[in-house]
Amino acid sequence: MSGEPHATAPRSPAVIGVDVATASVRVLCVDGRGHVLAEARRDLPPPVRGGDGASEQDARSWWPAVRSALRRTTSALPRGGREVVAVAVSATSGTIVPAGADGEPLGPALMYDDRRAADANAEAQRAGRARWDALGLSVGPTAALGRAVRCLRTYGSGLRHVLHTPDVVGRELTGRPVPADWSHALKTGYDPLAGEWAHEVFDAFDFPLALLPDVRAPGTEAGRVGPRAAEATGLPEGCSVRLGMTDGCAGQIATGAVEPGRFVGVLGTTYVLKGVSADLVRDATGALYSHRHPDGWWLPGGASNTGGECLADVDPARLPALDAAAGARGPAAYVCYPLRREGERFPFVSGAARGFALGSPRDEAEAHRAALEGVAFVERLALERVERLGIPVSGPLYAAGGGSRSPVWTAIRATVLNRPVRVVERAETAFGAALLAASGTLHENLSASAEAMVRAGALVEPEPDERSALDDGYGRFTAALRERGWLPED
Repeated sequence: MSGEPHATAPRSPAVIGVDVATASVRVLCVDGRGHVLAEARRDLPPPVRGGDGASEQDARSWWPAVRSALRRTTSALPRGGREVVAVAVSATSGTIVPAGADGEPLGPALMYDDRRAADANAEAQRAGRARWDALGLSVGPTAALGRAVRCLRTYGSGLRHVLHTPDVVGRELTGRPVPADWSHALKTGYDPLAGEWAHEVFDAFDFPLALLPDVRAPGTEAGRVGPRAAEATGLPEGCSVRLGMTDGCAGQIATGAVEPGRFVGVLGTTYVLKGVSADLVRDATGALYSHRHPDGWWLPGGASNTGGECLADVDPARLPALDAAAGARGPAAYVCYPLRREGERFPFVSGAARGFALGSPRDEAEAHRAALEGVAFVERLALERVERLGIPVSGPLYAAGGGSRSPVWTAIRATVLNRPVRVVERAETAFGAALLAASGTLHENLSASAEAMVRAGALVEPEPDERSALDDGYGRFTAALRERGWLPED
């Protein structure tokens, strides 16, 4: 069910962030201090997925949903949208659309998890190995580059453009073609270090570079809202359309972790660590790779297969009581690696990795406590991995995701890390897009936007009395990983 718009009364200049997710479009309007003025959501049709690895969505559904959510948002503003000075769009990473000469879709969008171009991606990895090594990344089975090649093979000379989701929406907002940002373009084969498309890779496929959009930095202006879009959305004509970033990058920006040394741990179904480094750092194992920061720095990050999924079998209504019991009990007497899937991808890479327990719990509360600690051990190993690669980590760790709403779990994380953890209030893609819209409009740059607009959440300090026991548990955890051959020796 689509959400109703919500509004408050401030009359100050405002910006809008748009999140085109898989299931819905979310629009968020905020002022220069980060206060929410209005918001709305519209549902999207679910992707159509097939046994052959297909994952498609009707790209023509995006603009009507965006248009409607924008209209509902601007109509809830005190000045009917005239206070909006800029808008930015973020979307899923790796979703592309085949388009004709007029920019209209030739067929459905090929989603980020469409696997039908895996063979082409393997060939692209071989053709561009030197470039990918220099960037510290690899072309995986679901990379958008292979899907772009598939589009050419499917539509032939009828294919005139390969577009990303924000490119499609940007055309509707401005009435003309817009550049892509280097975040959405990364998995399509854009090299943000050299500032060019991987031409030798596309040459290997006889793929004309003219089919690909120009690329610019996120947060820069892509165009201005045209008269048709202004009438349809309530945005003022001439409103600045700024380039966004992928959903993961925008979510990181929303936490305020936008300057070198700052990192955020997102504890959702899986655990994701993202941060900012001044220089590009390459990880030979492929566990960690980097997007480029809007200001030219780098955004290293990695995603584990471990995380909040370890509690999937627990009734959510029972979690507060289990947390309370786990907090009262203190550190568990046994060690648990709560991986529920086959294989791990970060902070180490091992297809053989499986969850394990060293010992047995005395009761349900201790089992719960050990699972929380196990994820915290993965987080510590991830931060240590980052630091061993030469990336400084400074200040508190920002914490986001559903798991960060547990005070007990957050305290365990802080103690295992021996580092304060700051829980972020609004770590969402649409808010990150709004910060990008504010960069260069309401504020001088992204750092200034984050400083002015991101509200500092609760700071959780380590528990000194539990530090020694958790250090011991972490030592047993890493020793067990090495004994199994999953974690290489330093």
